[in-house]
Amino acid sequence: MSGGLMALLDDVAALARVTAASVDDIGAAAGRASMKAAGVVVDDTAVTPQYVQDVSPVRELPIIWRITKGSLRNKLIFILPVILLLSQFAPWLLTPILMVGGSYLCFEGAEKIWSKVSGHGAKTKTPVVEKGKTAEDTMVGGAVRTDLILSAEIMVISLNEVAGEPLLSRAAILVVVAVGITVLVYGVVALIIRMDDLGLHLAGRSSPTTQKIGHGLVKGMPGLLTVISVVGTAAMLWVGGHIILVGLDELGWHAPYEAVHHVESLVHDAVPGGLGAALAWLTNTFFSAVLGLAWGAVLVLVWELLPFGKGEHGAEQAAHGKDDAQTTDEPHGKQGAPPHRRPEV
Repeated sequence: MSGGLMALLDDVAALARVTAASVDDIGAAAGRASMKAAGVVVDDTAVTPQYVQDVSPVRELPIIWRITKGSLRNKLIFILPVILLLSQFAPWLLTPILMVGGSYLCFEGAEKIWSKVSGHGAKTKTPVVEKGKTAEDTMVGGAVRTDLILSAEIMVISLNEVAGEPLLSRAAILVVVAVGITVLVYGVVALIIRMDDLGLHLAGRSSPTTQKIGHGLVKGMPGLLTVISVVGTAAMLWVGGHIILVGLDELGWHAPYEAVHHVESLVHDAVPGGLGAALAWLTNTFFSAVLGLAWGAVLVLVWELLPFGKGEHGAEQAAHGKDDAQTTDEPHGKQGAPPHRRPEV
């Protein structure tokens, strides 16, 4: 009896060692896959904070939490099963699907620039939270749709790093990547948008140095959010452009990718050390952004020529004009209320 028990315990211990080794392997593979997707993670972090600009402070974290849940849903429910099935049975479909997503990012980035230039994107003076739940739902929906593209890019890059693993191992690794990256991205976003609250807390401390840091954080936040918004738009263009660049190469049109890669190699070889690698990356990023802007501009032009594209802008302008008129008619004291109503320091 004791011999059978010892044999069972030996089997359990052996199984535990195998399981621990598998967990370690999955963790290591997830780490390698996440590192390869780090560039898109940075882009995702830059894009998201723009969605909570002009939002009441009390709604910032709830909105980020809604986007976080949408991001996890994108990765685990929609993207993961699809890319696992495609990688197993139709890997050739991954590139065209990614290019469709890249085109959407290029369109979004170019459309934002066009809106600024043409005046279609003029903001109303009413914060999103004061327009009602429908406006907030629309904004969250837009953020989750953009996240879907970036998440697909992250997951496909990660999948490429573990393509040689068995199907179940691939699934486990990608689940770890999905959860880890989502927590990282939206945790950083939450810290960014609440940094002024930290500033207010520090400004109330007794130490003069701490107070100066607090004042600096509060005063610097509007500028930081503006910079992040600009970086977010640029990120849409360079990520989308890079997806198109690589996709065209994989589909057989090698000239654009080879030209960019040639210039990138020249820059890398001309400058030694880590600086050369950084400049080479910036070179690739620049040309990807240019391609993304050109690709997106064509899509925006097509959209503008379509009847429903014009109608959407017309409806937006009419809504903006109505909101501005209502704001002008408000009693004195409410007019021109700033969207972020944080206490002054």
